[in-house]
Amino acid sequence: MSDQPNVQQAVPFFGVTAMPESLAFYVDGLGFTLTQHWSPEGSIRWCWLQLEGAAVMLQEYVANQHGPGRPAGTLGLGVSICFICRDALALYHAFRERGVAASRPFVGNAMWVTNVTDPDGYQLCFESPTDSPEETVYQECSPAERSTP
Repeated sequence: MSDQPNVQQAVPFFGVTAMPESLAFYVDGLGFTLTQHWSPEGSIRWCWLQLEGAAVMLQEYVANQHGPGRPAGTLGLGVSICFICRDALALYHAFRERGVAASRPFVGNAMWVTNVTDPDGYQLCFESPTDSPEETVYQECSPAERSTP
């Protein structure tokens, strides 16, 4: 028997409607790195994206002999993917600097939380532990103030 756990990681797998738009959001906006991909006919149709210790997989919906394409309705309705981080506030600022509409952080369940929505409507939450009081809302400060200890 191995001392290694059998189940090692859960990776969200999102069906997307436009891979170029999704890659721009995840790579350019959130800072993920494209580590693996499948590109039939020269276009990325599936990929594995990595952000430090977390990953997501994206696959573009295409109607063909293997399936009907995009399902009807709202993609990801009622599903939130939570990324537990050391510093969600730093990610909030990085996302905003890259043009991502990250929500103003707040404290919920003893964690700073900022949310983003990807181009297909999937909800991504970035959270980090804090001892700030519940329901505290982050107050903006200038970049110079953020870097002052």
